[in-house]
Amino acid sequence: MSDLKLIEAYKSDLQNYSLEQLRYLTVEGVWSIGQMYDHVILVAIEYLDNVETCAISKEEQKLGKTEFGEHLYKIGGFPPIKIKLPDELNTPPSNSDSKEDLMSRLNQVMQRLRKWESKVDSINPNYKVKHEGFGWLNAREWFDLVGMHFRHHLRQKCELEQKVFNA
Repeated sequence: MSDLKLIEAYKSDLQNYSLEQLRYLTVEGVWSIGQMYDHVILVAIEYLDNVETCAISKEEQKLGKTEFGEHLYKIGGFPPIKIKLPDELNTPPSNSDSKEDLMSRLNQVMQRLRKWESKVDSINPNYKVKHEGFGWLNAREWFDLVGMHFRHHLRQKCELEQKVFNA
């Protein structure tokens, strides 16, 4: 499934949640569906900002990816594990957005993906931005990471939906 079709699926599913379901917290420390949506959108925006940074860069970076970054791109996505970020990087996402807000933000992500889709491969692959976990990534790698991250959260989305719909 292409990244745009994947985000379309997220949008389609978003229509099926009531506001209460979107904000429902099953247990303390576990995100709501709305928080998970907020997270994937914020991260997509950050990754696309890094595509833009690579595009305007004038300095080549010879350093590459970390061992985990190499593995991630070799397998084409995140391993099927839960990833716990350190507390300082793990601020809970917003749980106050409406469905309309989330839909609008997903549309903005899609618009930016479309904008870069045809340009990303023309950006010098040695213009890079550092990812703290994966190392130095070029524009194509940041672009691809958007879809990888949305796919990574599909399992969490399914688990949250089961808890919400069975509550």
